[in-house]
Amino acid sequence: MESMSGISQGMPFLGMVKDAERHFLAGRRGREADLESAVRYFLEFLRGFELLDLDGPCVTVFGSARFDEDHPYYVMARDLGRRLAEAGHAVMTGGGPGIMEAANRGAREAGGVSIGCNIRLPHEQSPNPYLDRFVEFDHFFVRKVMLVKYSTAFVVLPGGFGTLDEAFEVITLTQTGKLEAFPIVALCSGFWDELDDFLRRTMLREGTIDGEDIALLRRAKSVEEAVTMVSV
Repeated sequence: MESMSGISQGMPFLGMVKDAERHFLAGRRGREADLESAVRYFLEFLRGFELLDLDGPCVTVFGSARFDEDHPYYVMARDLGRRLAEAGHAVMTGGGPGIMEAANRGAREAGGVSIGCNIRLPHEQSPNPYLDRFVEFDHFFVRKVMLVKYSTAFVVLPGGFGTLDEAFEVITLTQTGKLEAFPIVALCSGFWDELDDFLRRTMLREGTIDGEDIALLRRAKSVEEAVTMVSV
């Protein structure tokens, strides 16, 4: 793995325990245990704030960890990272393999800033080797805050439950006015067609969302179009 701008790789985080989030969500616990967890969250947030403070615009890219470098989605994400960097954006991802790695790789190859917010999992998800700086988190919700807090736009590529969770959290924050109306772009139209149909033919028809909500998730047919959308 290449050098990472003064950030110690694999540095243990003070107070972390194995499966901390799982223990916290296991059910009712004593007040002392919950207070201990609260301190741990605070320290984890503080570490993220210290290491992820950015000067310029940043775009967060969401997508699956399951695609290798020969997959068309990986190639697309790498091109996206490169073009975002050339347009002056730092590129932030979840810091893992697959689409995350590809976007970070493209950004670094173009001389841009490449950032990762990795998550510790029971089955190791190591930070990818194309990060200028990264932070590892034990708690998904802390990680998601960091992915949102420092970004001025979001691009969603093909992914699974985690990608949908991240994308819909950003959409919900925007819908409820908790987040500025930053661009949220779904890239690779074919992958999202059936989701778009569900939003329009079921949720909109049943009245659980309205027409303005549909517009929160923009669709891009190409990397070039996606970069234009987030650069406006």
